Amino acid sequence: MPRQPRLDFPGMLHHIMARGITRQEIFRDDVDRDDFLKRLSLLCEDESVVIYAWALIPNHFHLLLRTGRRPLSRSMRSLLTGYAGAFNRRHSRSGHLLQNRYKSIVCEEDAYFLELVRYLHLNPLRSGIMKDLKALDDYPYTGHSAVLGHSPRAWQDTEEVLRWFSPSSAAARRAYHQFVAEGQAQGRRPDLMGGGLVRSAGGWKAVAELARGREGYASDERVLGGNEFVEDLMRRLEREEAEKTRAKTRAWDIASLLKAVSRETGAREEALCGTGRGSAVCRAREGLAYVWVERLGQSGRKLAEVLTIRPESVYKAAKRGMADKERWEKLAGLN
Repeated sequence: MPRQPRLDFPGMLHHIMARGITRQEIFRDDVDRDDFLKRLSLLCEDESVVIYAWALIPNHFHLLLRTGRRPLSRSMRSLLTGYAGAFNRRHSRSGHLLQNRYKSIVCEEDAYFLELVRYLHLNPLRSGIMKDLKALDDYPYTGHSAVLGHSPRAWQDTEEVLRWFSPSSAAARRAYHQFVAEGQAQGRRPDLMGGGLVRSAGGWKAVAELARGREGYASDERVLGGNEFVEDLMRRLEREEAEKTRAKTRAWDIASLLKAVSRETGAREEALCGTGRGSAVCRAREGLAYVWVERLGQSGRKLAEVLTIRPESVYKAAKRGMADKERWEKLAGLN
């Protein structure tokens, strides 16, 4: 059975999980853990994602995050590919680090936000890494200690978590801590592992055929939510797909986009596709890469061939182009 596509668009709440291949350790020491968190913080700093809760376990990790304008798949590729390469170099190993691709569950916020925060933050306790809640309170490799203010993480949005409990930070932390304490006896929560009623049998068109008989809906591990959430999600995703289709049918092949960016910046096409240097050329490449890769979802490798630069340079340029994204989106008619 072919694997299903990711469900994603800006502002979605996701529960992300990934394990080491054959359940091997992906975090052997604090150097590994700190490296992973540094890479995660960079995604937050450029507003690719917002992180609310997280936990690092020796052979897997959990993240509760919200996506920004950058597609989740691209953010996760940046995080995991970079980390895996650094891990292999540090530990003199080769080959895949993670088992299959990461798992992503789209979550209904009102019903599951706090439950997921608690579930993720109690992971070190369930895994036996920490012996009790007191020890967990000061454990630096889960977002729990950051919410309590014991291990500050500037990139983690702890304020959003605390707002669910009280306007007062002190009262919110006390209420949050009590909430987490009450969840210690819950153990594993298979009810939080997806299986929402998104009913994707045969894709979104087939879903419409099932709309008349709710008892016939199939579950989908990509979603955690109820009927109304799923139906709204379906409508939003259909609008997103329609927008992408319109963008891709605006004759934006590389050649036409290259001409548009060249006119906008004053950088000659020959310079963009050769060894041209200078601020105008750099800005033009950033805008071209941002629109082509980040907004149109096209191949960075293909653009690299046209520009005669390395694929990794295209992805770096696309990331820099986000700083002036309004300009480039206006140019391409995407805003």
